[in-house]
Amino acid sequence: MKRHSAGDPAILFDLDGTLVDSVYQHVSAWSTSLRTAGIIVPEWKIHRRIGMSGASLVQQLCREAGERSKHKNIQALEKKHDAEFNRLTRRLSLLPGAVELLEFLTQRGIRWAIATTGSKPQTGRLLKNFSIPDTSPVVTGDDVKKAKPAPDIFVLAAERLNVAIDDCIVIGDSVWDILAAARKGALGVGLLSGGYGQEELQHAGAFRIYKDPAEMLVHIEDLGISR
Repeated sequence: MKRHSAGDPAILFDLDGTLVDSVYQHVSAWSTSLRTAGIIVPEWKIHRRIGMSGASLVQQLCREAGERSKHKNIQALEKKHDAEFNRLTRRLSLLPGAVELLEFLTQRGIRWAIATTGSKPQTGRLLKNFSIPDTSPVVTGDDVKKAKPAPDIFVLAAERLNVAIDDCIVIGDSVWDILAAARKGALGVGLLSGGYGQEELQHAGAFRIYKDPAEMLVHIEDLGISR
């Protein structure tokens, strides 16, 4: 493996919708979970909040539906979501170029990490088809008090890489990833593979936008990483 250069940025990856094609399974799982508590909302509203912490997602949707979130057992709803999500993701696809992109960064000696709002068990299942080197930490929602859109997950991932957060590039598919990156001065790069539109990601502050990891790898020089 090549040693990294002092000038190379570190890369912090979201997971759902960024490396794994799992966003719409999350939407369906949350819809099922919320319905058990009598919270009926259109699935497009759920989609707009995928990438947030479960607590933030439930609280916002309850307010929009005229429900009182404080009367809801959010932890129970999260457990129901997780159970349904696990059922839906028994056969899950990786996004085009995800494996190749991570392998390229590892071979090139670029420091990278995974930073996701999912729980440790859920994240472990999603990463089973990846080869994660010991030098690449995986940070989950279980590791921080506040998940996205708070920047804590990305900050912790940067700390575990022993690099300043403002010397990192955050790769994500949602506006919450890009907003969290901006709060701490990290460069945000958006992917369209999670269902957010190009204009939405641009307005959130994305520096570059690609269809998926494969297209990002083709244009990797845009991020100051040479081949």
